[in-house]
Amino acid sequence: MHATYYGANGWLLEWGSLRVLVDPWLRGPLVFPPGPWFFQGQIAHNFPVPEQLDLLLLTQGLDDHAHPETLALLPQSLPVVGSASAAAKVTQLGFTQVTALKPGSSFHVGELSITATAGAPVPQVENGYLLRHPEGSLYLEPHGYLPADLAAEPLDAVITPVVDLGLPLAGAFVRGSHVLPQLLERFSPQTVLASTAGGDVQFSGLLTRWLWQRGSVEESGRQLAGSSRLIDPIPGERYALARSGHG
Repeated sequence: MHATYYGANGWLLEWGSLRVLVDPWLRGPLVFPPGPWFFQGQIAHNFPVPEQLDLLLLTQGLDDHAHPETLALLPQSLPVVGSASAAAKVTQLGFTQVTALKPGSSFHVGELSITATAGAPVPQVENGYLLRHPEGSLYLEPHGYLPADLAAEPLDAVITPVVDLGLPLAGAFVRGSHVLPQLLERFSPQTVLASTAGGDVQFSGLLTRWLWQRGSVEESGRQLAGSSRLIDPIPGERYALARSGHG
């Protein structure tokens, strides 16, 4: 199992020859309404679209997970699995093989089993995913929401934020430092990959004046037991994820 980070929420996950692109933002700005004056993000580096993709996997329908300019670069025949809002968005964009997964439902591609879990309420509940394959298993959710009723099981890796991000009055909308101890207890992962808040993304606009962050990668790393390692991934680097020996 391999993972390549693209910054923000974007990943390429590989199990042998099976290649799954997750929440990609590969080029161009990220703008939230009502416009750039309010909030705009820009990634430091543009990335080419990965070749020979088997699946596009989307956790949310918001633009920082289903980035319109990036989605326009992908073939519309590429199979897509996503939350209800993500599925509706890519269908509108012309994708022809779209599967909406509700929490608790599953989808299979090759030897990979994808089970949706309840994710962040933004405001509708979006998705996290449990991904199980003979060559490696992982859990991913980009906002730090772990369902209380999700059963414990040993996994090889988790992809999660490890810091908290929030706004006054609204509170934390990314709860990485809060959820990390729960993830370690629930899944005993060999590897924790820090996501969501990384990748040298530059933000501007009025909203950024009130955005706050708590915690750091270094502080989160100190929470890990000796059997786990925390990776603060470099965008564009491909990481081999070790098996944990659980199964």
